[in-house]
Amino acid sequence: MSTAWRNWAGTESAVARDVVRPRDVTEISKAVTGAAEAGHTIRARGSGHSFTAVGAAHGVALDLSGWTGIVSADVGTREVTVRSGTTLRALNASLDRLGLAMINLGDIDAQTISGAISTGTHGTGATFGGLATQVIGLELVLADGSVVTCSATERPELFAAARVGLGALGVISTVTLRTEPSYVLAAEERPEPLDSVLDALERHWEANDHFEFYWFPYGRNALTKRNNRLMAGATAKPLGPVRRFYEYEVIENYALGTACKLGRRIPALVRPFGRLSSSVLSARTYSDVSHRVFVTSRRVHFVESEYAIPRESLRDVINELRPAIAALADPVMFPIEVRVAAADDIWLSTAYGRDTAYIAVHQYVGMPFRAYFDVFESIVGAVGGRPHWGKMHSLDAATLRSRYPKFDDFARVRAEVDRDGRFANPYTERVLGPSIG
Repeated sequence: MSTAWRNWAGTESAVARDVVRPRDVTEISKAVTGAAEAGHTIRARGSGHSFTAVGAAHGVALDLSGWTGIVSADVGTREVTVRSGTTLRALNASLDRLGLAMINLGDIDAQTISGAISTGTHGTGATFGGLATQVIGLELVLADGSVVTCSATERPELFAAARVGLGALGVISTVTLRTEPSYVLAAEERPEPLDSVLDALERHWEANDHFEFYWFPYGRNALTKRNNRLMAGATAKPLGPVRRFYEYEVIENYALGTACKLGRRIPALVRPFGRLSSSVLSARTYSDVSHRVFVTSRRVHFVESEYAIPRESLRDVINELRPAIAALADPVMFPIEVRVAAADDIWLSTAYGRDTAYIAVHQYVGMPFRAYFDVFESIVGAVGGRPHWGKMHSLDAATLRSRYPKFDDFARVRAEVDRDGRFANPYTERVLGPSIG
C-alpha cells in the first residue's frame, strides 16, 4: 500500500512511515500500540474528502477500507451499529435494504462515517442537527490500545468530545446511529431573486424541512432547494434516467466543468458567465428515497471554505459579502452555498449552543482563491464564525478557544486519553493546540 496520500481537492498531501490495513478491532489496537512502541503518531486516513489536512498521517496511516459494513441493526429501535471505515454511500445502501434511513445528510456521500462525524459534516434543516447528532454511541481505541465505549450515559464527557473529535482522541472503531424508517423526499428547485430569498429567510426555514440556496456571484438570482418529507408509504416519482443524466451529469458536471476550464484560461469570461448562469437557472420537481435526493454527484474539483455563524447574522453577512466579491481582483467561478442547522450540545460542533447558518464559498481548482477566502473569513469572523473542521481556514487554537465555550473541556479530555499526542498531526496541533506530554 502506498505511503503517499493526497486529498480529493489536491490541497493537502502527506507521506506516512507505514500503512496498516486492519480488519478487526484487535488489529486496530495492535496498530496503535505498535505505533506507540516505535514512537510514531497514528491517524485514520478516511476518504480524503476534507479540504484541510485533518486526515493526513505522517507516522502510521490506518487504512480502514477493509473495516466496513453494518455490525448490528435493530429495526424496532432503529439503532444501527456500523464499522468506522464504511462510506456514507455504502451505509445509505445498506440502510435502504433494511427499510431505514439517516435522519439528515449532506450532499456528498464519499466520506467514511467516522470521518464525516469527526469533522462536523452536516446537511440542512432548521430543526435538524449535523450528522454527529444522530450518533448515540461510539467504540474507540485509545492511545494505550484499550477499547472503550461511550454514550450519553457511559463516559459522557468522552462522548461529548469524540462525536466531533477530529480524530484526536482515539481511533473510532464503530459508530452507533439512531436512524428512522425509510422516507421519500419531495424536491423542489427553482431560481428566485437573491434579495427576495434574503427577505424571507425565516419563512423559508420554518416552512420547509430542508432548505438551502446557491448564489452565483455577479448574478441576481439564487437557486433555492426545498426538500420536504412525504407521508409514510408515499410513492417516489424520481426524475427519469434521461432527465437525471442530463441535469446532473451534462449540466452540473460536464457543462460546469467545461465553463470552469474556460474561465480559468480566460478570467474575463467569469463574471459574464456568473450573470448568465444566474439568469438561465431552471426549475425542477421530483421525489425519491431520501438519500437519492440529499446526495448529488460532484465531479468538478474545487476548493472550499465554510463557516458557521449565528443564524440571525446571515442576511447581514451575505449583504457584506456581495460588494466584497465584486471588488476582488480575481473573479469567482463557483457559487456560494447557504444552509442551516439546529443548535446542539457537542463540544466542538460548529452548531454548539446556537441555531446556525452555514455559508460555504468555493473556487475552481487552479484559480486564485486566497484573497477571496481571506475577505470571507474576515467578514464571518466579525460575527463569531466557526470554521468547518474539514474545510479551508487559517484559524489556530488561540482564536478557536474564544469561539467554543467547551474548548478547554475538550483539551482536558484529550490530555486524559492521549497525553503523548499519539493521534496528533500538524493540523490538530494548530487548531487544538500542542499535545501534552
